[in-house]
Amino acid sequence: MKKRKNTVFKNALLSVTGLIILFLILVLVNIIASYANVRWDATEDKSYSLSKGTHAIFGSMTQPVTVKFFYSRSNPDIPANIKLYARRVKDFLMEYERESNGMIKLEMIDPRPDSDEEEWARKYGLQPVQASGGDPITCGLVFTAADQEEVLEWLDPSKEQLLEYDFTSIIQGLQSSEKKTVGVITSLPVFGSGARAPSPQWVFVTEMKKIYDVQEIKPSVRLIDPSLDLLMVVFPKNMSPQLEYAIDQYVLSGGNALIFVDPLCVSYRSGRQQDFMRSSGTALDKVFKAWGVRMDTAKAIADYGQPTQVRTSETATEENPLMISARGEAFNREDVVTAGLESMLFPVAGAIERLEEKNAAGSIKDYAFETLVDSSENAAVVDAFKAFLGADAVKKDFVSAKKRFNVIVRVRGTFKTAFPDGPPKPKSADIPPVDLTQYPQLKDGKKPATLVIVSDADMLADNFYVRRSNFFGMAVSEMYNDNLNFLSNSSEILTGSDELVGLRSRGKIERPFTVVLELKKRARAQWLDKEKELVRRIEETNRKLTQLESEKDASQKMIISPKQEAEVARFKEQRQQISRELKQVRKNLRADIETLGATLKGFNIFLMPLLVSIVGICFAVYRQRKLRRP
Repeated sequence: MKKRKNTVFKNALLSVTGLIILFLILVLVNIIASYANVRWDATEDKSYSLSKGTHAIFGSMTQPVTVKFFYSRSNPDIPANIKLYARRVKDFLMEYERESNGMIKLEMIDPRPDSDEEEWARKYGLQPVQASGGDPITCGLVFTAADQEEVLEWLDPSKEQLLEYDFTSIIQGLQSSEKKTVGVITSLPVFGSGARAPSPQWVFVTEMKKIYDVQEIKPSVRLIDPSLDLLMVVFPKNMSPQLEYAIDQYVLSGGNALIFVDPLCVSYRSGRQQDFMRSSGTALDKVFKAWGVRMDTAKAIADYGQPTQVRTSETATEENPLMISARGEAFNREDVVTAGLESMLFPVAGAIERLEEKNAAGSIKDYAFETLVDSSENAAVVDAFKAFLGADAVKKDFVSAKKRFNVIVRVRGTFKTAFPDGPPKPKSADIPPVDLTQYPQLKDGKKPATLVIVSDADMLADNFYVRRSNFFGMAVSEMYNDNLNFLSNSSEILTGSDELVGLRSRGKIERPFTVVLELKKRARAQWLDKEKELVRRIEETNRKLTQLESEKDASQKMIISPKQEAEVARFKEQRQQISRELKQVRKNLRADIETLGATLKGFNIFLMPLLVSIVGICFAVYRQRKLRRP
């Protein structure tokens, strides 16, 4: 008996000891795991991982960067969506800190009311947002490096796709304090005019001068400085072959360019109506061909899917398809230049095509061609001069091509010269030829260059994106579309490094329930079909009633005939039937969504226990068989 008790005691002691050891092992494993930097990003578009471009910029950093994340996490009134977004931003910044090899340091700061941290937030210019019935909420970032700083006043959840681009571009910008240089070639008075009718410089030039060193390049220039960070060509009207050659050589040196051409530039004025009528055309046909693109300067896009409502007189308005109001699906949401844009206005834009031209080896030129903004599918290419004839002239002969046309494209590659036979010879003896001993010709690109080509130059004119007003004696300018934002985004990308050029917009971490959205989409389609049927029956009933009314004698005009009564009664019955069918559509949608939810809930509640049970049963069967073996 005593021996049996000792055995039971020993077994109990061993069991307790085993449980304690198991507990200590689990604690130890958790401690080790907390220090281990092992991560696995299983999202479809790697939403929690940094791109190769960001890693490359980390490798070129010379100045360490401190990121101060001011977030009112102790505020109990923070909305749930801001709370979740702030957590995702923190995780993302921690990834920057981990992957930067010590060059980036993250500091989390809670600016409580009446604290020193709140004073710091105000000094940095962070803008708190007033919560309903509570303390203001601060959620912003301050990037500092040496004596430089960059502030994101408020982290907007709607701009989540641009998080990596915003953070990486700021970090790269803090590595140098010098302004980037932008050269501008143009036939338009964008720098202002001091002639008989003085005009101020255009808004886009004023805004760019706040960030860049903007230089005007004269048409007589023989060579464009390859050290320019960006070349802008804005409506190159009557450009000489020598200047086109200079642009060609700049691009071959690896320089990036932002080019605005136009089939009909309504902002071009030379004082004569004939010149305005002939304001189309460009001298860039030769380099366009070398870059693998083409645009017919006599044609413009008429887009009835994205027309602009314009005023034709004091009381009348019309929808003009030649003035394209791009929005929604017109923007490439996977590219950082256009991912955050909502609307742009293009007055008379051309259609940019990709040339499928073969090189000497017989293969297609391998240039990366990407559409940034396009038309809708309800569009066609028409003669550009119809812009003078009005929307009715366009509508008269319009036949939709049922395809999209490129309005803005990006081309990247290592290009070849458009002048293989040497520099063009000047037509005038007063102009000396290019001195090849001083400026040796490049026939092949030194390195890849990036070109953003826009098929409309008027989008840069103040009238097409700025609304001016007077507020208590002060002149106020309001941007009513994203034309200037596009210019800002593309300039920032093209003046950055090659790694920044290749950076893509990110997918949203918060993902919609696509199956439910598809169910709703199908239900909307069924609903629309029923509504169309109801409208059709109403029109049919009205026609029959009108016909029956015309068949009556003059003495019966005020009396409803039996046939009319029967027709009205039949329509009421049909309307009730359609209403019942519409209710059934809604009922089926709710039932499908509830069934889907119940299925997922069943999987979440029962699937894991079921899998564990199956594994346990299999293990038990395995042990029993093992014990039964001799």
